[in-house]
Amino acid sequence: MKRRSNLPNKLSTRKLSTRLVLWLSSGLIGLYLGLCLLLRVGQSHLIFHPPSTLAATPADVDLNYEDVYLTADSGYAHAWWIPSATPNAPVLLYLHGNASNVGDLVHRADRLHQLGFSVLLLDYRGYGFSSPGLPTEATVYEDAQLAWNYLTQARRIPPHQIVVFGQSLGGAVAIELATRQPDMGGIILESTFTSMRDMVDHTNLSRLFPTNLILTQQFDSLAKVPTLQVPSLFIHGAADNTIPVRMSQALFAAAPQPKYLLIIPAATHNDVAQLGGSSYLETIQEFVNQYTQL
Repeated sequence: MKRRSNLPNKLSTRKLSTRLVLWLSSGLIGLYLGLCLLLRVGQSHLIFHPPSTLAATPADVDLNYEDVYLTADSGYAHAWWIPSATPNAPVLLYLHGNASNVGDLVHRADRLHQLGFSVLLLDYRGYGFSSPGLPTEATVYEDAQLAWNYLTQARRIPPHQIVVFGQSLGGAVAIELATRQPDMGGIILESTFTSMRDMVDHTNLSRLFPTNLILTQQFDSLAKVPTLQVPSLFIHGAADNTIPVRMSQALFAAAPQPKYLLIIPAATHNDVAQLGGSSYLETIQEFVNQYTQL
């Protein structure tokens, strides 16, 4: 009696296993590529986080102010103009980070105003009372330029009397504006980063995704800083885990003279001003007064 061969069954099982592996591999590759596409197309959602409400207005701290609306090709940017009582006072153009709006800056603006400065607080499009929409690297640069034009054209403030103050992501915006307007008095860069690529590396996402192919929002401040023609003041908290202090140190090292670096011990990303105390305010006051005088 002949024995029946199991070879056809084994071959069929092997083919099924191979197909299953191929299907699973294709699915995983498709999922990975889909995530890459999502990160590329939707990275503005990952970078910009506008608060839904304004926490305060300058009136809450008894500051006189004016609402300003700056018209762009697409939409408009809103700002608060807080004038000093002193004629021809230096002006600070304040550019906030990715997760703030002007309502979060009222108390900071009050402290800067008490130093004798006029202050323009700008909200990028997509923030606060500015027109709705999703910001991009290009639009926040455009909005900063609109604010500069307002100060120098509508207010007729001499460029050398204006210092641009950028905090966190606003520092990258300030650096870009300084490359376009080398006649400004100077820039103050608080808790800012070297580039968006370096920030991605800091979060270890570059180990999982091809960031060189995905990243469309560059904010490459480290490449721009050596070309600056304005005085610069870098401020950072030594205990900042969001944007490590080494990034400000790298920017400072790459910047031309005159340049200054103030590191606040124990300060993290959002408490630099509080923990810096009088040293923080005095350093800003001395820097602004020195470089806004002809």
